Amino acid sequence: METKQQTLARLNELKQQGNSLCFVSGNFNILHPGHLRFLLFAAEQADVLVVGLYDQHDSLGAYFGNEERLLALKALSCVDEVIVVNGDRLDVLATIKPDVIVKGKEFSNSHNPEQEIIETYGGRLVFSSGEKLFSSRELIQRQLRENSELSQKLQHYHDRYDISREKLQQFLQRFSHLKVAVLGDIIVDEYQECLAIGMSQEDPTIAVSPLESFCYLGGAGIVAAHGASLGADVTFFSVCGDDTHSDFANHKLDEYGIRSVIKTDSSRPTTHKLRYRAKDKTLLRVNQYRRHDIDASLVDDFAESFAQRADEFDIVIFADFNFGMLCPPLISKISQICHDKNIPVVADSQTSSQAGDLGKFKNLLLTTPTEIEARQLMQDDGSGLIEVSKGVAEKLNAKNVMVTLGAEGVLIRHLNPVSGVLDTDNLPAFSDTAIDTAGAGDAMYVTTALMLASGASIWQAAFMGSISSAIQVDVRGNIPISKQAVHNRLAEIL
Repeated sequence: METKQQTLARLNELKQQGNSLCFVSGNFNILHPGHLRFLLFAAEQADVLVVGLYDQHDSLGAYFGNEERLLALKALSCVDEVIVVNGDRLDVLATIKPDVIVKGKEFSNSHNPEQEIIETYGGRLVFSSGEKLFSSRELIQRQLRENSELSQKLQHYHDRYDISREKLQQFLQRFSHLKVAVLGDIIVDEYQECLAIGMSQEDPTIAVSPLESFCYLGGAGIVAAHGASLGADVTFFSVCGDDTHSDFANHKLDEYGIRSVIKTDSSRPTTHKLRYRAKDKTLLRVNQYRRHDIDASLVDDFAESFAQRADEFDIVIFADFNFGMLCPPLISKISQICHDKNIPVVADSQTSSQAGDLGKFKNLLLTTPTEIEARQLMQDDGSGLIEVSKGVAEKLNAKNVMVTLGAEGVLIRHLNPVSGVLDTDNLPAFSDTAIDTAGAGDAMYVTTALMLASGASIWQAAFMGSISSAIQVDVRGNIPISKQAVHNRLAEIL
């Protein structure tokens, strides 16, 4: 590894040749999607991107050494130069005089000592965390291809967190000893497969011909079904309308071996989502639903039914699809019972096609928002993933936060009980192709929750959750994930 003076000399030469420099700094212990978005943005601001890598001794929680992190950064095609800095970071800036310094959006209202230096020569200080919702998967894959040996060394997630096929299978076997309560909205998902005929000649409308129709149990119902199929003893609490979709949902719950407490509310239809699809693509979705909260009498009925069974539950799973079942009064009553009986609670609130409020849940073992849901909760559209996920953990008093990022995988934050800070890691998506992404988050969520309830660490739990998510996206519609499917996928990966 070359000396700092050699790197500084080369940077000075690049400046003399007319190249502009952009400088960023950080510990970059684990290169997660948030880092990649930030670095890609910074690389666009100048000809040469220089990364100031904090010395390991000055980097809280950095368990990789300087050389390992430096080489990992250099493996990224957007990074041109890396220099290790510590207490001399400002001196380095004064020496190389970068044209642009980029810092995360969260620093915009803080004191920034770089400002005084950059003003002396007319540079710019820019605050940005990069493009949100940017898929950096291609960049990650290119990094792995270009430096596979090093990447394997640095991506030893398995070694860091005691992950082996045998260990994960032990936790999977413990699922059969778990008693789980799932509360949330039932949805009946219908898929109308169509033959695409072409474009209508009368107006610019796609014309299709219907083929087969398939119905699936969705919403919190499939969360309960995943849990039961994976071996847990599940009791499901939900509400349905007085209609044929309710009959279908109750039939499927019986088929999947789920004990259910289903109450009828004639003021609402059973939520029904009809997807028109052609060649594995959804063309249109038609939702039939009501979103008003269940009334006070139903809240009391559910709370009483839950209280009668609460002593048997090892974990409570809130699966909120924002169709009125999990209203604040019911959440408050159930949460209080769980608090009194020391039952761990996990919560997820989906807002894919309707407004939701993850903030109505508190004191959680786990929450798994998408990036959009996390940003909506924090009302923060500009900060980086690390800052946003930290806000989610603090606002919900959550011990574990997993921000799901689609093709970019998942960002994992864990409140370290010793240091009191949030540890960070991430996992890539385990599926290269997806037939149907609907339900991937549900599969990850319930599997991760069951792993935690079985005594696994969040890192082990997230790994298993990612496996379930990959299994789910490889099939059309919501099909309960089986233990055997998980065993098979584990054998492929580990």
